[in-house]
Amino acid sequence: MRTIGYLLLLVIASYLPVQAQSISELIASAGSKTDYPGAGQLTIFDSTRVQVEESGLSNIFTHRLVKVLTASGAKSMNVIRYDYDPLSAYVEIQAALVYKADGSIININPKGVMDYPAPARAIYWGSREKMLEVGRLEPGDVLEVFLYRKGFTYALLQTEGDDDRYIPPMKGQFYDIVPFWSSDPIKLKVYQVAVPANKPLQYEFYNGEATSKMIMKDGMLVYQFSKKNIPAWKSEARAVDPSDVAPKLLISSTADWEAKSLWFYGVNEDYKSFESTPEITAKVREILKGAKTELDSVTILTHWAGDEIRYSGISMGKGEGFTLHRGSMNFSDRCGVCKDKAGMLITMLRAAGFEAYPAMTMAGSRIDKIPADQFNHCVTVVKSKRDGKYHLLDPTWVPFVRELWSSAEQQQNYLMGVPEGADLAETPVSNPQNHYLRITGLSYIAPDGTLEGEYSVTAEGQTDAAIRGLFTRGYKSDWEMLVEKEILKVSPLAQLVKVTYDDPYKYLSGPINMHFSIRIPDYATVTRNELIFTPMTVTNFFRRAMPHMGFDTGLEKRNYPFRDRTSHTVEISEKITLEKPATLVYSPAAEAADGSGASYRGGYKMESNELVFSFSAEFPKRIYEAADWKSFRAAVKYQNLLSDTPVIVKTK
Repeated sequence: MRTIGYLLLLVIASYLPVQAQSISELIASAGSKTDYPGAGQLTIFDSTRVQVEESGLSNIFTHRLVKVLTASGAKSMNVIRYDYDPLSAYVEIQAALVYKADGSIININPKGVMDYPAPARAIYWGSREKMLEVGRLEPGDVLEVFLYRKGFTYALLQTEGDDDRYIPPMKGQFYDIVPFWSSDPIKLKVYQVAVPANKPLQYEFYNGEATSKMIMKDGMLVYQFSKKNIPAWKSEARAVDPSDVAPKLLISSTADWEAKSLWFYGVNEDYKSFESTPEITAKVREILKGAKTELDSVTILTHWAGDEIRYSGISMGKGEGFTLHRGSMNFSDRCGVCKDKAGMLITMLRAAGFEAYPAMTMAGSRIDKIPADQFNHCVTVVKSKRDGKYHLLDPTWVPFVRELWSSAEQQQNYLMGVPEGADLAETPVSNPQNHYLRITGLSYIAPDGTLEGEYSVTAEGQTDAAIRGLFTRGYKSDWEMLVEKEILKVSPLAQLVKVTYDDPYKYLSGPINMHFSIRIPDYATVTRNELIFTPMTVTNFFRRAMPHMGFDTGLEKRNYPFRDRTSHTVEISEKITLEKPATLVYSPAAEAADGSGASYRGGYKMESNELVFSFSAEFPKRIYEAADWKSFRAAVKYQNLLSDTPVIVKTK
C-alpha cells in the first residue's frame, strides 16, 4: 500500500515545481493549529490527475493528505464520503491510511466501503453515496485517501457497453470546473489533465493566480496547474456564490458557447423531445379558447405548464441530463423537474404554432466565458411573432407568480439551444417598480393607548408572490389565521377585526390587494400628557415581502458582491389621528439619500392632531457590487431605526 502512495506522489512531483518529499516529511512540516487559527483541518496536499480518452471518457485519480487540527475537525473526518450518480459515474475508494500522532499507521481496509442511496428531496434520480468509516481521529492525526472515478455529473441516454455510460454527453469533448478554494486551508493543490494531442484545451484561472505548465508526453498534451498556501475561504453573509469570487480553474476542449448551443439544440431535436400528440394538441386548443393576443397565449401556456406539472423528479430512464424527456411523457406523468416543465411548455408552444426551444441557465452563480458546463436549471425561450426576438419563460419558478420569467433570476447567465446557435447571454435587470410593496394605514390612538386602524397592502411582481404565498402555501381554512399571525407579530394583544383580500389563485387578474382592520389595546404607552408608540405600518408585519430586511447591517464593509432576492421598491405611509392636538416631541430624524445600492427617504410630520409618517426605498438590482453596500446598508439601517424607535407626542 505504501508503494501506491509513493509512486503516485512521485508521478505528481515529476510535474510539480516542488521537490518530491516523503509522506513523513510532508506531515512533519505541515504545521499545527497555532499556524492555522480557526481551522479544523489542514489539507497538506490535494492532487487530481485526469486522463482523457479519445471518446471524452475521463479517468480521474485523486490523492489527498489531510491533517486533523481540532476535535471538531476530527469529527468531520471520521467518514470518507463521496456522492455519485451510477447512471453516469463510477467511484472507487482505493485506499485510506491514518498516520497517528504517536507514529503508528492504520491501514483502513477498502472492502469496508458501503454504498447507500444518497439523501434526496424533490429529485429522486438514484444518486448514491460511497462511504468508508475512518473511526475516531485525534488532533495531530493525518488521513491519506486515494480515490478513482470515471464519468461525469449528468446522465444523457443510456447506451450499450460497459463504459459507454461514462462518456460525456457531448462525445469527444472534455471540460472541468476546478475550485482552488476550500473552507479549510490547503498547503498545496495540484490539478493535472492529459488529453489526446488532437484535443487542445482552452483554460482560464479566475480570481487569483496559479502556476501552470503544458508539456507533450507519450502523445498526450499534459496541462498542470498548482497553487500553494491557499488560505481558508471566508465568505460573507448574503454574498454571491464563492465560485464567482474565489480562485477557480475552468478548462474545456469545446471551441465556444455557440458550439454548445448548437449541440444542445441538436440532441433534443434528434430525440424528438418536443413532438406533440393528438391529446396535447387538443389540450392546447382547449386552454387557449378566449386567448386574443400572442401574449395571452404565451401567458396561459406558461402558467399551465408551471401549475399543472408537479415538481417531483423521479428517474425516468432515457432522457436524463441534457436531453429533455418527450412532451408525451411529461403530459402523461404530470410531474418532473425544471427540464420537464420547460419541455412541456416547448411542446405546447409548438403545438400552438410558436417557435420555442430550451435554454440552460445557472441559478445561484455566474457562468464564465470558458465553455465548461456550469448549468443547473432549464428554461424555455419563445420567438415572438411580433418582434422576432427570443423571450425567456420559466414555468418552474412562476407558479402563482404574475411574471412569465422570474425576476429572482435577474443578472443570470443562460445559453439557448437554437438552430442558428447562440452565445452566452445574461438576463436583464428588472425595473424595481415592477416589484413594489405598498402599505398604507389610517389609524386612531385613543387616550388610553388603544389603537384602531384600517390598512391596505398591495404588491406586484416578485413582491406580489411573497404576499400571495401567504395564501397559496397554506390551507384555505387557515388564510384568515395566517393574516392574523402577521398582526400578532406586532403585539400579542392584536385583534383582527376584519380582513378582505383578492382570490390568491386568480393571479393573472392583477396585483394582490388586501384590506384589514385591527384593534390593539395598550398599543401606546400613556403618561400624564404623552403618548409613546411606533406607527403600525413600520413594525414587523409583512417583512416576508421586504427581502432587504434580512440583511445584517452590522457588517460595515464588504469585500465581495452580494445578492438580494430581486430588485424592488417599498412604499409605506400612515396617518395616525389622536384625540387632541399634539406636539411631536421626539422622532427619528428625517432622512433622504440616493446611492448605487439604494435610494430612500422618510420621516414624520405633525399637523394638529394628526401624525403623518412615510417611508420609501428603492433597491435597483438583484446582484450588487461590494461598493453598493454603503447605500444599501444605509437604507436598511434607516428602516430598522424607524421600526425600532418609538415617537413621543405631547398632547396640548
